[in-house]
Amino acid sequence: MFERPYLQTLEKRTNEPRRFIQVLMGPRQVGKTTLVMQLTKKITTPYLFVSADAVPASDKSWLSAQWDAARIQMQRKESPDFLLIIDEIQKIDNWSETVKLLWDTDTRTNTNLKVILLGSSRLLLQRGLTESLAGRFETSYMGHWSFTEMHQAFGWTADEYAWYGGYPGSASLISDEERWKQYVVGSLIETSISKDILMLTRVDKPALMKRLFEIGCNYSGQILSYTKIMGQLLDAGNTTTLAHYLTLLDTAGLLSGLEKFDSKLIRKRSSSPKFQVHNTALISAQRAETFQEIRPRSDAWGRIVESVIGAYLVNSAYVSGFQVYYWREGNHEVDFVLEYRGKVVGIEVKSGQAQTTSGMQVFQKTQKPDRVLLVGDSSLPWQEFLQLDISTLF
Repeated sequence: MFERPYLQTLEKRTNEPRRFIQVLMGPRQVGKTTLVMQLTKKITTPYLFVSADAVPASDKSWLSAQWDAARIQMQRKESPDFLLIIDEIQKIDNWSETVKLLWDTDTRTNTNLKVILLGSSRLLLQRGLTESLAGRFETSYMGHWSFTEMHQAFGWTADEYAWYGGYPGSASLISDEERWKQYVVGSLIETSISKDILMLTRVDKPALMKRLFEIGCNYSGQILSYTKIMGQLLDAGNTTTLAHYLTLLDTAGLLSGLEKFDSKLIRKRSSSPKFQVHNTALISAQRAETFQEIRPRSDAWGRIVESVIGAYLVNSAYVSGFQVYYWREGNHEVDFVLEYRGKVVGIEVKSGQAQTTSGMQVFQKTQKPDRVLLVGDSSLPWQEFLQLDISTLF
């Protein structure tokens, strides 16, 4: 079975003396549960794996009961340590306060119970961690699968990855594209929205949020003002509502609204969003065309290529800690701007014949970035860029 690089890090931390709660977060269907099951086969520590996926949110006693069960098993096995793994922890109301109480109790009693928490809602996990568990945890973000991983695990080409995205569970279905699309829409998109957003966060207009997601996927790689977005939506509410829904979609690992790069933070926050999917499967699964039909269409395929580059940058940003923006001034535009500890890198994607851009020249002159990069056939091919460690650009 294919092993993601996150496994080595988690194994190392698990084998260390009990120090921190390990928190593994990321979108649905990227292999978080599979990874911890691989971990249990590599370590000698006895463990208990439980999931809160089907537990009522109000059942606060469930968490304490599982913790007590782990303590009892540890005593019965006379083991010097024990591992408790809890999946979908964010489903339990006030989970962080309960975990804090139980963890601190074990610390006082020298109970060597180690804990791994898994969750697919980054917003709710981070909120609970910062409110109650400060200083008691380490986090790992497990993003969508990269091209390198999909190539190694399934032998995919870069073109296949650009269209079918990075969901490993759907890889066996691509020979029947209609079935693949139904799986992605029904089992991934609908489940992510309904379970990771609507069930856990107050959303007054769920139909509006779903429509915003559809529009965002359709316009991935394009900049749209909130006024234009509202023009395509019925009962659109206000710009604050749309911005909030876009944030929720981002935390679920579905769709981002990139902000405009500007040295003034206020202008960043007030900019029109540039839609960017986290996984290009979210685009292609909702389109009528097949892979064979869209590949020869240079304009449409160019947008897919730009979106797969953007998705790679967004997922890499969560792991490496840099920020992703776009830049535009008048008619001049740069597709992506990366910022990390004061260093700025501009990236322009040109997958067609035109390999020059005035936007890069103006960006270099006005913003004075540390580095600019043209991704295209005459420079760095986009297929090679998808295999690049982005942190090396800084």
